[in-house]
Amino acid sequence: MAEVFRQGRSLAETPTYLVATVVTVMVFVCLLVERSIYRFGKWLKNTRRKALYVSLEKIKEEMMLLGLLSLLLAQSARWISEICVNSSLFSSRFYLCSEEDYSIEENIMIRSSFSSTNVNDIPPKGLSTNQCGEGREPFVSYEGLEQLHRFLFVLGITHVLYSCVAVGLAMSKIYSWRKWEIQASLLAEENLRAKKPKVMRRQSTFVFHHTSHPWSRSRVLIWMLCFLHQFRSSIKKPDYLALRLGFVTKHKLPHSYDFHKYMVRSMEDEFQGILGISWPLWVYAIVCIFINIHGLNIYFWLSFIPAILVMLVGTKLQHVVSSLALEIGEQTGPSFGGQVKPRDDLFWFGKPEILLWLIQFIIFQNAFEMATFIWSLWGFKQRSCFMKNRWMIVIRLASGSGVATVRCLSM
Repeated sequence: MAEVFRQGRSLAETPTYLVATVVTVMVFVCLLVERSIYRFGKWLKNTRRKALYVSLEKIKEEMMLLGLLSLLLAQSARWISEICVNSSLFSSRFYLCSEEDYSIEENIMIRSSFSSTNVNDIPPKGLSTNQCGEGREPFVSYEGLEQLHRFLFVLGITHVLYSCVAVGLAMSKIYSWRKWEIQASLLAEENLRAKKPKVMRRQSTFVFHHTSHPWSRSRVLIWMLCFLHQFRSSIKKPDYLALRLGFVTKHKLPHSYDFHKYMVRSMEDEFQGILGISWPLWVYAIVCIFINIHGLNIYFWLSFIPAILVMLVGTKLQHVVSSLALEIGEQTGPSFGGQVKPRDDLFWFGKPEILLWLIQFIIFQNAFEMATFIWSLWGFKQRSCFMKNRWMIVIRLASGSGVATVRCLSM
């Protein structure tokens, strides 16, 4: 009996009510999540939000893929750990931590094992002896596969949460423009003579706002001006009304057209391009895992990429709006009320979807950074190489999430 307590009971030696309790809790949690997603999708269908429903399906596909990875890893972990290779393949050059860090960890674990166990107790599973024989080791140990399993779980959760936060922030921002649409609709109900001067003034305000600074006339300095403007409110009332007027005029729509509703539908369509984990992102994640060698601090340097890309995307969007205003000012002059002409060639290589790819990468990189941090806290509490430089950790988290949050709040 003492041997059973040390090694753990099998399922046949466990009381049935304990097994039933565990299964009940797991089934209840899974059904709660599944029914919640189903009801949310049903609500999206009933409210005719087809684009958001497709985005929800992409999130479900991502969860299914991560669940399949988790299932395959759980079932094949023991088989993979039984694959033995020559010990010469394990070079310390490719370790996550240096040999000094591992020696510190070994001393801590040995002291803790002596203080918490008896001499006759068996060693913990993570410290089990090598089963491959002398000169050979497992391809990946069972403990290492368990830690990888935890990382994939944390990565899936954080990426889904970051995706939902990005969608929520974008929708809250675009719905804040609704009041401007209501004002424009009220103006459309007035007679043409009373309405036209107001439209002209709105156009003049839009042009003046983006062309009054001397730097706006320089092809180089305008980028610096757009970089600074992005930290203020990026879309103001004159900008929205000018874009609305240009869209309505180009498509020959009545001035009472609900441009805000069109914007919401377009935004919902674009969500499909920023959600999910595409295969290039998986390749990027695998490359990051491969080059994460001790001494390079690769995750520290990668944490600056989201901040740089967020400011780059913000600057480009500001430059697009400023270019539209400059075209009106240079061609017709503000007093003549020229119309804005949005088009694809104002973006990089004439492809606006590049911005969507960058946003998708930013979401994934931030989720990857946060997942790595949580995983380090969860699975490597005693390994000093992950937590020894607290300032580096703070900078990583701040550069990854802080700048993006400030940018979203300033939109």
